Amino acid sequence: MPMKKFINDPANLTAELLEGLGMCFSNKVKIVNDKIVCRANPKSEDKVAVLTLGGAGHEPALSGFVGEGMLDASVVGDIFAAPGAPKVLEALRMFKRDAGIILVTLNHAGDRMSASKAIRDASKEGIKVVEIVTAEDISAGVDTDPEDKRGLAGCVPLYKILGAAAEQGKSIDEIVEIGERFNKQMATLAVAMTGCTHPQNGEPIAVLADDEMEIGMGQHGEAGGGLSKILTADETASRMIAELIKATEVKSGDSAMLLINGTGATTLMEQLIVYRKAGKILAEQGVSLVNGWCGEMLTVQEMGGFQMILCKLDEDHKELLGAKAATPYWTV
Repeated sequence: MPMKKFINDPANLTAELLEGLGMCFSNKVKIVNDKIVCRANPKSEDKVAVLTLGGAGHEPALSGFVGEGMLDASVVGDIFAAPGAPKVLEALRMFKRDAGIILVTLNHAGDRMSASKAIRDASKEGIKVVEIVTAEDISAGVDTDPEDKRGLAGCVPLYKILGAAAEQGKSIDEIVEIGERFNKQMATLAVAMTGCTHPQNGEPIAVLADDEMEIGMGQHGEAGGGLSKILTADETASRMIAELIKATEVKSGDSAMLLINGTGATTLMEQLIVYRKAGKILAEQGVSLVNGWCGEMLTVQEMGGFQMILCKLDEDHKELLGAKAATPYWTV
């Protein structure tokens, strides 16, 4: 049976989607040398550059957040696959500057391998690069070693924090301190009701029974250990936000940002209902919420589910989240 997807030759998916991104948002991004997405209007070279890398198929992430106030560039791999180290090194060479480069890497084996090799090679060429690794998925347990936690959609608000600090002209050391502090105060937990099909081969990625859901499933269909019968929106939100509160240690008097990231097939109606319950629980505990997010920032094709992200905020984080940004999918 053919896939019900509006595609052409599966081998050309990444190239065609990037061409479409560049055409649709030509005032914000441009496609350079095949799979490097850059700002259409580069910022001054005396400011720190912020780059990231990751596979395609998760749109609008990651390239949809390239632009003023966020990422300077995104290095794109094929569907659900990390880009190779040579392509990452190519991007690092493009942004070589005295101010330095911050490379944000999600904690997945392929991404980490490519980033590490590219950074080693870049350092030999005198390119100053500092890596920040996101590993905020708590499905393996709140106290699990960060090396064993996955990076999920929490990378996106981190791009906002780092990009805004870089636009202000802060030094690389200052930006890394701000970003790592935010990174440590953020946690994500995902839930899935249905899997998806890989758009290049039509094969299913994760299969759940009609009456099942799984809390903790990864963005490539990885098991999460929280298989259960389908719960209501309020039951699901309550279970997930309790774990995120524990992970972030957010408490009465604190400020926080709550984000619901739809993974492809979950409607905005459902996301807002989930946000409502989680937000009420936080309010009841005396936590002050800043403007949040409901929508799709990092998808898994047509997977049914969402990622709930909770970020405990310091005062500088609130300021940076509110700073100007002009990217295809995040504008302030």
